[in-house]
Amino acid sequence: MPHDTVTITREMACRIRRWRRDEDHSWRAVAQAASAAWGPAWGSNQLHGRALCTAAAQLLGEDPDEEPWN
Repeated sequence: MPHDTVTITREMACRIRRWRRDEDHSWRAVAQAASAAWGPAWGSNQLHGRALCTAAAQLLGEDPDEEPWN
């Protein structure tokens, strides 16, 4: 990873959004939290976190370049 596209569920997208918005996680922290929650495949660097946030925003119908994502 990182992936051009990341496949996640809606439940995962909501959790990623909560990490980013409510817990103010950096992209790196999002990747680390995802690895802890769903396994090490997500890595722990900011590129993985950015890919997860982009996928989550798109799944939720939001713009990954706008608040609360960026």
